Amino acid sequence: MRKDESNQISRLHISALSSIILFLIFAVSLSAQSVANPKPETNINDALKYPRNENSMPGKFPGKVVQINNGKSIADNKIVYQAAYDMVAKGMLELTGASKLKDAWKMFVNEKDRIGLKVNPVAGPTLSTSVEVTQAIVKQLEDSGIPRKNILIWDRRAEQLTEAGFTNENFPGIKIVGTEGPQNGSMYDSDGKLYGERMIDKDWFYMANCEEKYDSATIPYMINEGKYSYFTKIVTQMVDRIINVPILKNAGPTVTLCLKNLSYGAITNTARLHKQLWSETTAEVCAFPPLRDKVVLNIVDGLKGCFNGGPGANPQFFTNFNVILIGTDPVAVDRIGHEIVLKKRIEEKIQKEDSPRSRIFLELAQNLKLGIADIEKIQLQKVDMQ
Repeated sequence: MRKDESNQISRLHISALSSIILFLIFAVSLSAQSVANPKPETNINDALKYPRNENSMPGKFPGKVVQINNGKSIADNKIVYQAAYDMVAKGMLELTGASKLKDAWKMFVNEKDRIGLKVNPVAGPTLSTSVEVTQAIVKQLEDSGIPRKNILIWDRRAEQLTEAGFTNENFPGIKIVGTEGPQNGSMYDSDGKLYGERMIDKDWFYMANCEEKYDSATIPYMINEGKYSYFTKIVTQMVDRIINVPILKNAGPTVTLCLKNLSYGAITNTARLHKQLWSETTAEVCAFPPLRDKVVLNIVDGLKGCFNGGPGANPQFFTNFNVILIGTDPVAVDRIGHEIVLKKRIEEKIQKEDSPRSRIFLELAQNLKLGIADIEKIQLQKVDMQ
């Protein structure tokens, strides 16, 4: 049955709030779960059957993370574009060892690649991947010979992309695509089918033996119920290479950076996964070829971020980290990001020490050979720019 179009736009904002609530459910369940509780079965073994290639995670530089610090990257509470550009450029040169920026980028992409920039717009313009950092990446790609028509900015929800500033005005000539979103004010076509169904690839899925029923306001953002979470066609069909651009922020005692941005952004039917399988989903979805074999770079926007109350936009806990993290290894990058947020949380007396449970997803990802979680084995290269 077709939904009333006038109700759909208001439901977009309701869903944005519901996604934040789901993240908070994880924070509570993280401490409540017992190790003895059996986890629902998943199809992770299906992912492991596919042979890896030269681009597979952890990529060209396993265990290496470049941390660029710049105390002048924020002025009058606004990100300084030139500082963001210079930080990304310096990070690329340090990561690759190249002498020219163009050569650094060409180690990961070429003129024929269709490149998807995976941003995180969940918390609106105040706490999402910044327009400035994304513009800097686009500029450097273009200067390296990548046509703008080959660049795509994507996430699950089209309306959140718009709210966070990912618009044609800010990114002329760049495709901006969401898996879920309305057309002409409705999430449903004239036949009563969700537009989002056209964007999912049922040949690729993450199966988890748990289910949840969704109400009429939630289903447009889940697309389907049941035990299957389908991958978006954005990652299976529309891009050849993915550059992951998350924002530096917490979710309870843990962080939602590279792995979380990819996993929960690439599949449908995610609400059911938060309660019992947050860590497993975060790691395991990234082990499937549409992500494992296509993500060539992770560039964490840590200029602005949060250390508590995340991943929602709670201004009380906003902070200027003034940092960019770059690496091909999403697990190592996440571990360094975790250390940065943890240090701030301890300084603010929100927690006294690290919680090993907050790093379960990193250990799972390491076991899946997606990268290095052991802090002692990570090669961290810090650069201070002033």
